[in-house]
Amino acid sequence: MDSHYILYSDAGSGGVAVEAALTLMGQRYEVVEAPTSEPDDVAGGDRVLAANPLRQVPALVLPGGEVMTESAAILLRLGELHPGFAPGPDDPRRPAFLRWMAYVSAAIYSLYWVKDDPSRLVPDPAAQPALVARTLARISECWGIMEREAAPRRYILGDELTVLDLYVTVVSRFQPRRRRFYEVAPRLGEVVRRVDADPRLAALWAERYPFEPGWDRL
Repeated sequence: MDSHYILYSDAGSGGVAVEAALTLMGQRYEVVEAPTSEPDDVAGGDRVLAANPLRQVPALVLPGGEVMTESAAILLRLGELHPGFAPGPDDPRRPAFLRWMAYVSAAIYSLYWVKDDPSRLVPDPAAQPALVARTLARISECWGIMEREAAPRRYILGDELTVLDLYVTVVSRFQPRRRRFYEVAPRLGEVVRRVDADPRLAALWAERYPFEPGWDRL
């Protein structure tokens, strides 16, 4: 089968986790740039609209033409299609893997829909900073809960890297940035630093989510 994927993504977005997975899996993929993080960026949303009616990235077109949206679902499917990056159905790590993939998506990633454009829920501009502050506080709280419950080792589920590690590595770069993440989740912090430093991903990080001086301390 021709392993050619088409990925609607944007530098510095959750789509980079999918790009990282495809890179480590050795799969050919084409990126359609579709920046959608800014509320007034109509063009980016228009580009991804054909693949995702929510006008959000990532969206992935599989080699057979099937379209997938939702970052966690995409990573789960890639882990199934390309063994070695996700625990299989009979693996004792599977329940924790599914739990934390869903947790990052539902409890943390979803909050950026509010944080990135608080006017979606609060029309009064004067009230929006408080909503953003509380949203960021909730994100930090959720990372702290995962830190306590997951008991990460070399990687989150043990000694082998999975797509869960890629997911957390990318999402933990979003606000409130890594300094706060390291404070509330120091063991997870060691995991993401390890993924940051993976030489197989050096070129991808440099192009799609570069390490600028002080980026992790903002």
